[in-house]
Amino acid sequence: MKIISIFAAMPAQIYHPFEKSNFSNSTCFLTGQKLQSEEEKIQIFPQWLMSMYGLEDKPFKLLDESMATYKDLKLPCSAQVNEAYLEPLEAEIAATFEIGYNAIKELDEQKLFQWAGKLLYGIIFNEIQSGIKLQHAQGEEFNISQSIIHKFSQLHLMLQSINQPVYFEDFKPFSLFLFKVENNEEEFGYRDEINTLTFALRIKDFGLIICLQDNGANRMYHREVLEKIEGKTLHPIQFEEFSGRIFYSAYLFNRLPEYNILPVGDDIYIEAMPLRGMSTKPLFDTWNNKTYGQVLESFWKNWGFLLLEIIKDPEHPMSFLFDADGGFKNADDISLPH
Repeated sequence: MKIISIFAAMPAQIYHPFEKSNFSNSTCFLTGQKLQSEEEKIQIFPQWLMSMYGLEDKPFKLLDESMATYKDLKLPCSAQVNEAYLEPLEAEIAATFEIGYNAIKELDEQKLFQWAGKLLYGIIFNEIQSGIKLQHAQGEEFNISQSIIHKFSQLHLMLQSINQPVYFEDFKPFSLFLFKVENNEEEFGYRDEINTLTFALRIKDFGLIICLQDNGANRMYHREVLEKIEGKTLHPIQFEEFSGRIFYSAYLFNRLPEYNILPVGDDIYIEAMPLRGMSTKPLFDTWNNKTYGQVLESFWKNWGFLLLEIIKDPEHPMSFLFDADGGFKNADDISLPH
């Protein structure tokens, strides 16, 4: 899986914003270079997506409970980097999304990973800036757990495959799930969980979920379910059910992936260390149906199902994906209260 940079002649330089906690608006988020002004920024949710769903002035809630709007969320980015790398990526994703599921299915998965990763990292960047301001206002130093820093910095490292010759050596850092979904044309379904670096988007005629930093572990974990549903057209409630499974298993995933970084000339190779490591513990903590039911309650909010209904039979939580015998339910056979 290769990414060729148009600046490939330049020696590769990895930028590590987390080493010096560099989250100012005077530095490019991707390269660390000094910006001409603090106005040199890009939108986190791209303009084409905001325009398509009228998102600009809609509220977006940050982790500290403060509210922003979608158009408020921005990233400091060099105009040169934006023009050379991000705009072409954005244009390709926009054109592919415009066509829908059939075009996205043919797209290089790494481009979807880069696009979703840049969006999620942009939200993380804004959350960190917000946290720094809040703690400084209270006279405290900004504090964030080492394991979270580890995850975020690994994601940032991999995003540099957008603008540098960075190669993943025989592995994918992500699990990606793509389905055709019978969506309402006007609906913008977006969800993320930054602690587990999980992203879901349900728009047009598709649903997309990416676990951005699991080396494919969630895909392996759900392989039996995937065998039954991959390639099927899903009802929105079925996609949300599968999303719930992924978001919950991403929470249960108990490893922090480690990588070897190997600069070779002007190229950078990233090699994944075995996830098992020295631990004999399974990669995922034990699945608990009550907790999973709480996740489903949140994911099914549009349809108003409550936890008591969902886990009426605690051994077999309610499912719209599978019937009592474990067979796939066709989307056309699902009727729901409005």
